[in-house]
Amino acid sequence: MTSAPAGLVALTGATLFDGERRLEGHALLVDGALIAGVVPRSEIPADAAVTDLGGGILTAGFIDVQVNGGGGVMLNDAPTPDAMAAIAAAHRRFGTTGLLPTLITDTPAATAAAIAAAAEAVSTRPGVIGLHLEGPHLAPARRGAHLPELMRPLTEADADQLAAAAEAIGTLLVTMAVEQAPPALIRRLADAGVIVSLGHTDADYDAAMRAIDAGARSVTHLFNAMSQLGHRAPGMVGAAIDSGAVWCGVIADGHHVHPASLSAALRAKRGPGRCVLVTDAMSTVGADGDSFTLNGRTARRVDGKLVLADGTLAGSDIDMAASVRYAVAHLGVSADEALRMATVYPAALLRHDRIRGRLAPALAADLVHLTPDLHVQATWIAGEHSTPQTSLPLSR
Repeated sequence: MTSAPAGLVALTGATLFDGERRLEGHALLVDGALIAGVVPRSEIPADAAVTDLGGGILTAGFIDVQVNGGGGVMLNDAPTPDAMAAIAAAHRRFGTTGLLPTLITDTPAATAAAIAAAAEAVSTRPGVIGLHLEGPHLAPARRGAHLPELMRPLTEADADQLAAAAEAIGTLLVTMAVEQAPPALIRRLADAGVIVSLGHTDADYDAAMRAIDAGARSVTHLFNAMSQLGHRAPGMVGAAIDSGAVWCGVIADGHHVHPASLSAALRAKRGPGRCVLVTDAMSTVGADGDSFTLNGRTARRVDGKLVLADGTLAGSDIDMAASVRYAVAHLGVSADEALRMATVYPAALLRHDRIRGRLAPALAADLVHLTPDLHVQATWIAGEHSTPQTSLPLSR
């Protein structure tokens, strides 16, 4: 890994995808940590250092809002800035230049440690852009791989803690069940800048819509661990698809949701909220080994999926570049739309669209260079270049 070069750099020789369109014969101008412009090659400034990428696609770096682990590290095992850095380094190899380390349901002490770690990491650890707390305010009836004995309703004191955490970290996403979070507290959190995401819930359609009206902004891993879409009971899934206000995280790995269901949701989702690719990755991504521990229980890789002893899915074993390729191959979307699901849309969900997620002047020079078939060749974070070979994950 090298430092961002001083002075103006022109990246050329690749097709540029700026988030809306593809540009041939253009160069991306990078000045330190920021994008300086997109210009025809004939207009590259004379004082720019030119780097020819030799083909492929250059686009904004991937953004993943749900990452439990990577590189042999689970955030729940070590909610520290160094663990967050290790997770970010592991996923950078697969094109992710910004992620939210994700703590699943745990003790109050673990939650407090993760908040403190994220407040430090967002300014000191490249690739860490916030924190996702998935719990503990979830519904035991839809617990998934979370421990139900640690779940509890959201209280005023919890809301105080989360509001303060959002101010300290800058970007805080919290997954909570509709039945564990009164609308008044959802509104309070939303007003404080917390991104409230609904998930692990058995709520019916009407209750879900009340939570959305109160300020919930997204839905965590659509279809998984929530009430399903029925012909007379639309459930949480129906509310998520029907509401234009919410964004929906989707795990596109071929195990969590049938591709036909995801394809239908993509076609039906009412905007402006869209479906966002998330990995829900565990420590196995970017690491050797076929098992890890989750709240003291062993999860193993079996036929490409991660499961607990009882067969419950325990996160995923997929990276973001593979998710993009899966979306193109199995979900009926174009490569450009799949890239938007990993860049433009998560940036909008996090309200980072004026910071990152597209190729435009004054945005962060967080970039990924892809082969034509969407494999990662290199990344940049704040203008700092790295290849999958030089950004090896830390393993523990």
